Amino acid sequence: MNRKIFYFSLLSVAVASCGTINNKQAVGDFEYANQKEAKALAIPAGLEQPFRAKTFAITDKINKAGPVGADVDVRAPSLVLPVAASTRVENGSAQAKVWFDQVLEDNDLKIFIVDALNAQLLADNVALKRIDKLGRVYESDWYHNEVEEGTWPFKAVSMSESIRFRFTLEDKSHGRSAALKVELIEYLKTDEDGGSKTIDVIDQQRAEMNMLNEVISQVDYQYRLQQQENRLLRANQQFVSLGENSKAEATYIVEISADLLWSNLPLFFEDHGFNIEDLNETDKVYFVDYVQPESSLWDSIWGDDLPVADLPNGKYQFKLEALGEKSSVTIYDAQNVALPKSTLENIFDVIGPGLSFKDVF
Repeated sequence: MNRKIFYFSLLSVAVASCGTINNKQAVGDFEYANQKEAKALAIPAGLEQPFRAKTFAITDKINKAGPVGADVDVRAPSLVLPVAASTRVENGSAQAKVWFDQVLEDNDLKIFIVDALNAQLLADNVALKRIDKLGRVYESDWYHNEVEEGTWPFKAVSMSESIRFRFTLEDKSHGRSAALKVELIEYLKTDEDGGSKTIDVIDQQRAEMNMLNEVISQVDYQYRLQQQENRLLRANQQFVSLGENSKAEATYIVEISADLLWSNLPLFFEDHGFNIEDLNETDKVYFVDYVQPESSLWDSIWGDDLPVADLPNGKYQFKLEALGEKSSVTIYDAQNVALPKSTLENIFDVIGPGLSFKDVF
């Protein structure tokens, strides 16, 4: 089993059996647990009782059923680690739950999370099954772990543990945020003391938190794979041509889908002197200000100077339109008039490579 979930907190029992220190237990003696409460001061009859301040009085009405001394589990609670991009936790929540915000515009967020969850359990050689028709509740098959003692050929299983999880998805109405919650739903343990279906509360929390952190790490890994794919796509896209949009206006035809081009166009603006002032995501329009970049002598020496588009400084609009798997990019001036074909031809040596992103990576 690859990266078994039991390598985290539940294996502390096995680790402790191999060493001299129990990491669940405080270091030192526990004589305080055997101390008896001192009797109240007896005042002889006829004498005035001394003043007793109640400010620092400790009540005897406390929970005495909990662990004492060596039985106290001193491990710090596990925490959700939101290491993936745009992940966050709810303040004050003790649940194994994390929120994901939309990162990749061309991916459905819930489907992306479920795919990452599937990938994680596949790496662990554990099956995942959907419980509800809406695809919001999933449950894992059993994670198994065994601890052996002795040497070959006299090895024997001294302890075995099995555990199952439930994964619940919820999302915001706008669809750009989704939460994943992990719950431990079944537990079995067999050792020299017999069998048990009860797990320590702290062990349960640690198991849930660590399972969630594994999924978060998998989401982060899948983000990186997708970003690498996008970079390769942008690096290999070299075909930008002149054409016409649906209104017969001169335009650039780019062999990149409109959604992907939309999400990456700010990279082009940043490097070519265009400053985004506003945008209309529904109509796929960027409103920009253009100021011709000035290359310094040092830029020329170090090779950092970029080609400059021969356009007057001012306000422009870049409007995208989907053409199947391709896109059209029409540039409008401040009067909302599409730039003529002659202008597009004049700046093609700058705009063409920029829109293909072949020089970005």
